[in-house]
Amino acid sequence: MKDFIQNNALRKIIFIIFAVFCLTPWVSSPIALASGFVLVVLIGNPFEKHLHQYIHLLLQVSIVGLGFGLKLDEALQAGKSGFLLTVMSIITVMVLGYFLGRVFKLEKKLSYLISAGTAICGGSAIAAVSPIIKPDSKEISLGLAIIFTLNSIALFIYPVIGHMLDLSQEQFGLWCAVGIHDTSSVVGAAGKYGFEALKTATTVKLARALWIIPVSVITMFIFKNNKSKIKIPWFIGWFVLAILLNTYFPVFERFSSSVTSLAKSGLNLTLFFIGSTLSIQTLKTIGIKPLAMAVILWIVISIGSLLYIIF
Repeated sequence: MKDFIQNNALRKIIFIIFAVFCLTPWVSSPIALASGFVLVVLIGNPFEKHLHQYIHLLLQVSIVGLGFGLKLDEALQAGKSGFLLTVMSIITVMVLGYFLGRVFKLEKKLSYLISAGTAICGGSAIAAVSPIIKPDSKEISLGLAIIFTLNSIALFIYPVIGHMLDLSQEQFGLWCAVGIHDTSSVVGAAGKYGFEALKTATTVKLARALWIIPVSVITMFIFKNNKSKIKIPWFIGWFVLAILLNTYFPVFERFSSSVTSLAKSGLNLTLFFIGSTLSIQTLKTIGIKPLAMAVILWIVISIGSLLYIIF
């Protein structure tokens, strides 16, 4: 198919058509992700060089939009319910990741990237600690490839398991926020389960993302690098502002449903873009040992958090 469609302009048109289709109500989050992956396998990604910056920007804007669908008391309750589980899970993953890295004899920096990505918020955490520990580009790419691959799997299987276990909206949202690495996949899976699950998952996940700051400080001491700057996820402040505006200014209630609908469409488009970055070539670069480490961490945090939430 790639050889057949050699005209780059035609490939761009096809890509844009699929992207626009993902903005429609007929496309769910998993379908959007799968569409991006299948399309890039068939025709390649004509926007590959510039897509990563668009992914981060679109994800942040969409999450801020979701803030207009939340009230302050809902956000505080969700954050409170997930605080202890967040702390326990981050400590567990980072400590277990250290020992698994030694068992599998992985490079210290690579195992740390995988641990941080699993413990906090996927690719964002990897991007935050990378300037501090200074891994090579191959280690960063490998860490991101593993995290995004597991995220893609989670986006499909979490809702299925949630329905099998008859989890409530709040339970599933909390489980997504803790068990799934990247924010995009968290909101994608929770949004497929229901709007209440989406609200809980988004709030808890963004509160969890703030742990990038203390983890980055600790990372400086572990790798003895006091000159690096900490990358703070400032867009979370805009998310909080959106919640405050929606809570205390009734005029925003007129637009909240429309804004949240646009935000959900934006998240689907984000997942389509993410899917288009997962090529067969990228998946082939993943080694058995780092993948095994990441899968073990993911299984432990998924099952552990689920048992905590249920019981």
